[in-house]
Amino acid sequence: MEAQPSVPASSQVPLKDVALLFLKLGTIAFGGPAAHIAMLEDEVVRRRQWVSREKFLDMLGAANLVPGPNSTELAIHIGRHVAGWRGLLVAGACFILPAMLIVGALAWGYVTYGSLPQIGGFLYGIKPVIIAVVLQALWGLSRTALKTKSLAALACGIALLSLLGVNELLLLFLAGLGWGIRRAFVERKGSTTLLGIGVLPLAGLTPVSAGSVPFGLWPMFWFFLKVGSVLYGSGYVLLAFLNQGLVERMGWISSAQLLDAVAIGQVTPGPVFTTATFIGYLLGGPWGALVATVGIFVPAFFFVAVSGPMIPRIRKSPVAGAVLDGVNVASLGLMAAVTLQLARSAVMDAFTLGLALLSAGLLMRFRLNSAWLVLGGALLGLLALSWR
Repeated sequence: MEAQPSVPASSQVPLKDVALLFLKLGTIAFGGPAAHIAMLEDEVVRRRQWVSREKFLDMLGAANLVPGPNSTELAIHIGRHVAGWRGLLVAGACFILPAMLIVGALAWGYVTYGSLPQIGGFLYGIKPVIIAVVLQALWGLSRTALKTKSLAALACGIALLSLLGVNELLLLFLAGLGWGIRRAFVERKGSTTLLGIGVLPLAGLTPVSAGSVPFGLWPMFWFFLKVGSVLYGSGYVLLAFLNQGLVERMGWISSAQLLDAVAIGQVTPGPVFTTATFIGYLLGGPWGALVATVGIFVPAFFFVAVSGPMIPRIRKSPVAGAVLDGVNVASLGLMAAVTLQLARSAVMDAFTLGLALLSAGLLMRFRLNSAWLVLGGALLGLLALSWR
């Protein structure tokens, strides 16, 4: 077992270091939440040793229990842990800012020229690298989270059910609740905290109702605030919410514009929620982009501020701690399932297979920084396609 490094207490990491790290991650974090989580683990657990693996897993579990963009909320949790309340704001803002600027620039080009740029070659080399980065993170986190054979079996079961199409929120809820009940049965006692944690995911089932209103910055802000407050799940869930509210009810954008916005949110670095930035720019220019972005991300800061201080108390309760263990393991199972699905589209030929294996070897043997691998993969992908 790999020895755990000494980890600094909260408020020991300078804000400048927090800002620089999350600005970098927000600029290179391609590949969606699973890849973001892997890059966060590589930077704050392996390299900088700001956070222990156990604490990292607990923050990941807490982020999965509340609505909003999980990887962004994990970044906010880390910022709060290592630099206090100012770190909470700085980490979250710096992780979001690069993606917001990139998406805003693409939205300007879209409005000006009426089309999306061709970035296929850029992503061709990045995707295999991302698979290697996620696999390395899964390997390290699983050795900490899978404390028993039963937990390992739970993780495998969650991954299989996810691949079969079972709702990810339901899997998280059942894994946490089931593991908590198991522990309560063993301990012969219940816990009021168990109920509190178990019902948290149900908040995400509240439907969004934006109402039929003429366009304005404030109505748009409140719409995105509601979406950020109740949304669980992937970019496809976000697509459903936005289609129902902005296309069908309000008629502010067309279906084609919505699909373009979601595509940009998925292929650019950083959180997929920056889809809101693109839509905001289409509707209200630069101010619209800013208002929409703030609206959809503000709830994430609120949920972390409220739930973050609860994590140590949850760990002190045997039953509540077991719930968190179940959610942590389920999170890894879901991450493994997503990685397998991503690998099907990322590893499509001999070149991408070789790039994925090379990246994995460099990560395992030399612990090469994932930022350099992502940039190198992008360059190799562009060169490979140009030679064809």
